[in-house]
Amino acid sequence: MLTQIMLIFTAALTLALAATPVARRLAVHTNMVDQPAQRKTHVTPTPMLGGLAIYAAVLLALMIFGDKFYVHQVAGIVIGASLISFLGLWDDRMPLPAWAKLLGQVIPVIVLILTGVQVSIFDSPILNIAITLIWVLFITNAVNFLDNMDGLSAGIAAMASAYFLLLAALSGQYLVGALAAALLGACVGFLFYNFNPASIFMGDTGSLFLGFVLAAVGIKLRFPSNIPAVTWMIPVLVLGAPILDTSLVIISRLRRGRNPFTTPGKDHLSHRLVKMGYTRREAVLTLYLLGSIFGMIAVFVTQATILEAIVVGLTVLLAGLALIVYMEKTYRKTE
Repeated sequence: MLTQIMLIFTAALTLALAATPVARRLAVHTNMVDQPAQRKTHVTPTPMLGGLAIYAAVLLALMIFGDKFYVHQVAGIVIGASLISFLGLWDDRMPLPAWAKLLGQVIPVIVLILTGVQVSIFDSPILNIAITLIWVLFITNAVNFLDNMDGLSAGIAAMASAYFLLLAALSGQYLVGALAAALLGACVGFLFYNFNPASIFMGDTGSLFLGFVLAAVGIKLRFPSNIPAVTWMIPVLVLGAPILDTSLVIISRLRRGRNPFTTPGKDHLSHRLVKMGYTRREAVLTLYLLGSIFGMIAVFVTQATILEAIVVGLTVLLAGLALIVYMEKTYRKTE
């Protein structure tokens, strides 16, 4: 298992390193270039389509080094991820209305559910399907929202993938480990070109793909040594950074009477850190650290009792709410 996981990681890393320059040239040739704007942080036209390189690296690594049993098990995730990546490519080329983009994301989630990739916490199938739909859509868009500064979305996705890989290894889950290893390799390879100053962006093609697969990996993760009343928290904690950022943005925009999904702005955690005096690199690295802290807490929860899990969960929730309140007060002073 370990050898195959390492091969998948290395292949995805190598493929991303090789494919990203090709995607950059293709973006320039097809005029898929993100132009500077008031709500954006970059000041020079930057090629997009980096998401295609990530997508290709993940899928090719899995196809080359994943056995037939593995490919069959992951088919629903691959089909759904392909659909959502195509939706992102369409949106990168011709921006879609928010409602159309959200509606288009429902179809890949239905594919997941139909192929058995769904939450199984409750006795009610309808409730499990509803939670699955909410979880996948929220995480997919949270990672998409997080793609607002050089290296941020790819780095946080790499961090989450690394912790999912560690957790999968600890519980002996090859399927989740292979997916996480492919994501980790592709993200690290892409970061070579995307970290500040970025020479290419992933676009919605990449951010929707990463968010969707991370959400699916979180669903597939299992912990036989503990009970569902505890382990449901683990993927939530691993993906705590995008969840916190999106929660902050939604609360902030609702407070200001704006639509959280159709009103872009520089009100994400990364933007607020820059306003507080951090450089863009420092802001991104700070959020990497935050993602790592969430991951370490998740590892602890794998062995926690119900009481310990409740204490940890409430502590993290209260700390997150306190941070949101603090950030809102700070942001209000700069409005």
